[in-house]
Amino acid sequence: MLVNLSDVLTTEGKTETAEIALEMTEFSNGSDTCRVKEKSPVHLTFANIGEGKAHIEGSGSLVLAAVCDRCLTEVDLPITLSFDRVVLSPEAAAEDEDAEADDQLFMDGYQLDVEAFVHDEIIVNWPVKILCKEDCKGVCPVCGQNLNERECGCDTFVPDPRMAAIKDIFNANKEV
Repeated sequence: MLVNLSDVLTTEGKTETAEIALEMTEFSNGSDTCRVKEKSPVHLTFANIGEGKAHIEGSGSLVLAAVCDRCLTEVDLPITLSFDRVVLSPEAAAEDEDAEADDQLFMDGYQLDVEAFVHDEIIVNWPVKILCKEDCKGVCPVCGQNLNERECGCDTFVPDPRMAAIKDIFNANKEV
């Protein structure tokens, strides 16, 4: 959804608020795609802070159906968003030497693309590791059994590769 910010960006002291319903049904962070299970409307406040500049504050929340990084089971991942950004009009962005092109990808002229804006904030708030529980045991590297459900009994012993040369000596001198 696009929100027109031309009044806020061009009128000194102008402030507007908006409550916007998200249309996104899934989220992709580049490596994973998660289904959006729940979402609340995004509350945004736009305030002019100078010529061609607007400050955006707001909040929102959603729940994604993610996958546990250890055992691969589906997990509800709640994400609480808090927005605090400055956006520039096209003219101000062209004049500002410090502004990077990647910082304004959610702006299309005087229009704010709310979906892209929220997507950027989710990326910033994405956890390093998604776990179903803190003590998740993961899956067996041999058979793939989810070790949270039951033990599989596979031999998961991995010898120290630094000792391989010594093991070869003992095996070569072993009597039959």
